[in-house]
Amino acid sequence: MDLLLTHGYFLAEDAREREIMKPYAPLGLLYLSSHLRARGFDVEIYDSTFGAREELLRTIAAERPKVVGIYGNLMTRRNVVAIAEAARAAGCRVVIGGPEPANYADQYLHAGADAIVNGEGEVSLEALLRSKDWTAAPGIQYRAGDGSIVRNSAAPLIADLDAQPWPDRERIDIPRYLRAWRDRHGRGSVSVITARGCPYHCRWCSHSVYGKTHRRRSPASVAAEVAWIVDRYSPEMLWMADDVFTIHPGWIEKYAEEMTRRGLRVPFECITRADRMNARMARTLAQLGCFRVWIGSESGSQRILDAMQRGVRVEQVREAVRSLREQEIETGMFLMWGYEGEDLSDIEATVEHVKSCRPDVFLTTVSYPIKGTPYYDDVAARLVTSGDWPSSTDRDVRIGGRHSRRFYQFADQLLKSEAGGMVDEAAAARRGLRETFAEVEA
Repeated sequence: MDLLLTHGYFLAEDAREREIMKPYAPLGLLYLSSHLRARGFDVEIYDSTFGAREELLRTIAAERPKVVGIYGNLMTRRNVVAIAEAARAAGCRVVIGGPEPANYADQYLHAGADAIVNGEGEVSLEALLRSKDWTAAPGIQYRAGDGSIVRNSAAPLIADLDAQPWPDRERIDIPRYLRAWRDRHGRGSVSVITARGCPYHCRWCSHSVYGKTHRRRSPASVAAEVAWIVDRYSPEMLWMADDVFTIHPGWIEKYAEEMTRRGLRVPFECITRADRMNARMARTLAQLGCFRVWIGSESGSQRILDAMQRGVRVEQVREAVRSLREQEIETGMFLMWGYEGEDLSDIEATVEHVKSCRPDVFLTTVSYPIKGTPYYDDVAARLVTSGDWPSSTDRDVRIGGRHSRRFYQFADQLLKSEAGGMVDEAAAARRGLRETFAEVEA
């Protein structure tokens, strides 16, 4: 075996995700597999989503692949490190990629990695598999003989995504994903990617894999893949997993024409930005079968949106929601508490914003700094970490001097109470906000 691809996410270890039960296949690994197998390499995948760490480690020890490639992100660090250590002990060379590892090259190399892939992985992994001299491979970091870390020149990005084979879904158990969805939600979902990258400049958002690029497949290619998925798996819905699905109106209209030509109308949900949504776009999405659009609203305070460099106005979010509602498309809204400079008036503005928009669902998070982003650089001097690095994640990092977690719990209570019309609960949450306003992270 030339390469075993795996990742560090085990659903059995994640009680919250088991409760939600909306798992999706690791498309990044499946794209790597199809790219490399098309070039003659012997590649296997261990999809850890429904697997177990012990089984994966036994597989590595028994099979001893030449290379183990591990996808890592900020929530799977502990498992990625354990897999890397086990693979190294089994005599395998270890490559780690994904959105987090390039920003922690020293730690991952110390944990057992031979190389860290910076950004898009296909070209770099192909070069690593073709050569015994990894120091010449583009787009990687490795440790030199003197202990220093060398960062090679970037690998070229894949310009023609249509020329790439579709992700290797047949190499993993997609029906098991569908069963998990259907058992919990009554309908199964499959994810699709039509583009790579996001060209926008939000200060808290990581661009470590694709940079600030946007490369898109042709509408015909995507429609053909969707037709194959429907014929092969019969999902009840799709998740269009692009960062901004509606970024190009002309593309969406051509895609709608392709789907109509094929007689396909598959329910789906997607993510967009408010400035990429209008009445015409909403009509086209409705024609395609879209039933829900998620919008990164983040805040109802224009001052905070400007500080984030969102490039969106509060009024645009409200207009986008109105346009979608007119087409009977549900809206989901992502909101973020705790960005630098936020005060009580900004929280109140967000509450009023949600009440005005009346989204069908909204999700909140407290902002956290991802290494490699401008936001991280802004707060780096105040970061407080707990525990040792391998067992922690970026979400365990606290920002000294920021409001306490209890303060943001009251913000959540206020938002939910006001949106639900629960007057007494809202009043209690507002009192709690005022009382905890002075509480800060140590």
